[in-house]
Amino acid sequence: MNNMIVTTTPTIEGHTIKEYKGLVSGEVIFGMNFLKDIGASLRDFFGGRTESYESAMLEGRETAQKEMLQRAREMGANAIVGVSFGYETMGQGNSMIMISISGTAVVIE
Repeated sequence: MNNMIVTTTPTIEGHTIKEYKGLVSGEVIFGMNFLKDIGASLRDFFGGRTESYESAMLEGRETAQKEMLQRAREMGANAIVGVSFGYETMGQGNSMIMISISGTAVVIE
């Protein structure tokens, strides 16, 4: 991801945090369509993994992370520490999923 270190830990081994730039986040909200819902319902009934949901979640995480990285770069950061992901269903019938990621943008040596 363009040489920016992103970690869930509060420090980065071998590096000193010189400056804290602030909180950065990325969010993605997407709706699950009718055909994915039918496929997921069948897999729930018969068992198995729902690959359409899994690929949508992966795409959502990647998009949220790219958004967070861009915001950190705009702040002049070269790393992000303390990163965490969150997932939330929303909308009528929980038909939408929000993926959020946040961390602290920092400058490291």
